[in-house]
Amino acid sequence: MSIKVNSKVMRLLFFLCFVVVSYLAFTTQDIETLKHTWDKLNHAVAFFTLFLLLSYSFPKLTNLHKFLMLLLYGIIIEVIQRYIPGRESSLLDILADTVGISIGYIFMKSKFSNLISQP
Repeated sequence: MSIKVNSKVMRLLFFLCFVVVSYLAFTTQDIETLKHTWDKLNHAVAFFTLFLLLSYSFPKLTNLHKFLMLLLYGIIIEVIQRYIPGRESSLLDILADTVGISIGYIFMKSKFSNLISQP
């Protein structure tokens, strides 16, 4: 059995997720729920999710392009955070982003990704 996904719906979800991640990355407000979780796990989960949504949204993009686009996004976040009062940049955050992207890549190459197909 396979679940069919609509790439337009996936694009909407991708851009929504992108906006939420961007907001969380650049806000100076404390998000209580996020304060009580391990920051690196938040990064890995966010970039895993972005990779999956990007993969289903734009299936013609190569995995290398998706990887580089999201890695660049993670680097840009860290550079901008350096200049936001109350925020700091971290190379470990970029490493956590890379781990999330890599797990997304492994998932997309696994048999589990075959459970979801494009119409």
